[in-house]
Amino acid sequence: MIRSGLIVVLLVGAGFNVQAQEDNREMVQFPEMMQQHMLSNMRDHLRTLEEIMSALADGKSDKAVEIAEARIGMSSLEMHGAAQLAEFMPPPMQAMGTELHHAASRFVIAVQNADTEQTFKSQQAVFAALGDVVATCNACHSSYRIR
Repeated sequence: MIRSGLIVVLLVGAGFNVQAQEDNREMVQFPEMMQQHMLSNMRDHLRTLEEIMSALADGKSDKAVEIAEARIGMSSLEMHGAAQLAEFMPPPMQAMGTELHHAASRFVIAVQNADTEQTFKSQQAVFAALGDVVATCNACHSSYRIR
């Protein structure tokens, strides 16, 4: 297996110009304390996704549902201080944030349906719903930055 660092060395040595791409994402300014809160929320979203996937892998769909709704679903908005953070976001970023929480709650419903139906199609819906959560994160991170 070739390590990525070795590939960069080989490309640079071969005359390829390896440079960091310019960051064209829109900068969103938050007061420092709010910025730290936002970053903390996003790190928790990543931990939450990890915990959800681990619970699903362990066959603990009830735990995945509980984690998803409490930490990133619509029920989590107050815990994250979403209303206060939204004041500093451009409207499309606000919409992406809201969509993240809606997508997480739809994931919860998909898991609950799969527990009831127990079909291949219902399992596919679970993975599709989880993919929608991650896609929403990626869309926002691809469009905006806060540092």
